[in-house]
Amino acid sequence: MHTVRHRKKLVARVRRVKGQIEAVERALTEQRGCEEVVRTIAAARGAINALAAEVLCDHLEDHLAAPRVSKGEREIAAAELARVIRQFVG
Repeated sequence: MHTVRHRKKLVARVRRVKGQIEAVERALTEQRGCEEVVRTIAAARGAINALAAEVLCDHLEDHLAAPRVSKGEREIAAAELARVIRQFVG
């Protein structure tokens, strides 16, 4: 499973997200300006999007693009990926 193989890389991204969220909290508790708070929120959103992109790209490579994957497995993986993308996009 790709999430196990790339665990260190994904955990590092989660830690980045955590740091960004903590920065949002600091900006709010320190009563920083609206523009700075929104900029900090945007950075957190970017970190979350980067984490999701990493997981999605790994899924594509491991379950759709790999030559060892059968047609049936590819169809199942594509349907799963479509569901996940719909959930993420919202």
